[in-house]
Amino acid sequence: MAESKPADAKEDGRETVEAVALKAGSLTAPQKRWLRKGLDQPGGKLPLFDDNGREIPTRTIRACIDAGWAEPWFSNPIKPDWLVCKLTPAAIDALSASEIRKKS
Repeated sequence: MAESKPADAKEDGRETVEAVALKAGSLTAPQKRWLRKGLDQPGGKLPLFDDNGREIPTRTIRACIDAGWAEPWFSNPIKPDWLVCKLTPAAIDALSASEIRKKS
């Protein structure tokens, strides 16, 4: 017997607008700051350091990867413990949804 899908689920597997908005609400301030930095970078590359030269906390990076907002891009052969990441389409959607929520 085939499982039924919710009426608002998309066929291509992308999240619904409501799901993206819900996830956007769970972005913390440090996560938003870090993810926004990738919007201006080629390929959505996310920085390893903040504006003050401090390393982005691994906890922030891991939380964004786990939520699907960032993905590892490549390994750094000089510093293999650094996570070089880029934005995902879900991050762009979540940041857009958080901006819309802020304006309303």
